[in-house]
Amino acid sequence: MSRQLVYFSRHGQTDWNVEGRIQGQMDIDINQHGRGQADRNGDCLRTLVKSADQFDFVASPLRRTRETMQRIRARMKLDADGYRTDPLLMEVNFGDWQGFTLAEIDDRQSGITARRSVGKWDFRPSGKTAESYEMLSHRMRNWLDRLSGPTVCVTHGGNMRTLFHIIGGLGGNEAAKLEIPQDRVLRLERGKLDWL
Repeated sequence: MSRQLVYFSRHGQTDWNVEGRIQGQMDIDINQHGRGQADRNGDCLRTLVKSADQFDFVASPLRRTRETMQRIRARMKLDADGYRTDPLLMEVNFGDWQGFTLAEIDDRQSGITARRSVGKWDFRPSGKTAESYEMLSHRMRNWLDRLSGPTVCVTHGGNMRTLFHIIGGLGGNEAAKLEIPQDRVLRLERGKLDWL
């Protein structure tokens, strides 16, 4: 378990978030409301991070996380492009479900989303590249193990859910069902998670 100081932000809202459409690793832009959320998180981080040059700034390589990071850095009065990306931080891959709402998925395969809700942590949608939250948690453990100093990270809701299992001790199904806000910063410090 990481003892590093890490500030996490979920990407800002997208139109697909509003529609309840599963994004997974589809490359979707944030919307205007999401830009305001990213700015809010940047303002919060500006007050928390006093020596930005001592922090690593890293984001998932998807457009929604990159724009969120760029807006955060701009609000922190930093070069918007002065960060790196890491594919370990990509959202869980929902395979054949990506691009569809849960209702649309149920229309294609009746009752499948109800079966998923019973064991959401281990459930893997159809598709060769699809992942479960359990599989995603291994990616996040790998990423956490590689931390070498204080970090600001922009990632996805699924990745942040796994943190509450890996670090917070929540059961997998409980962690997989957590609501992850897009307008708050999550702090990991001394092995403890706190919303700011």
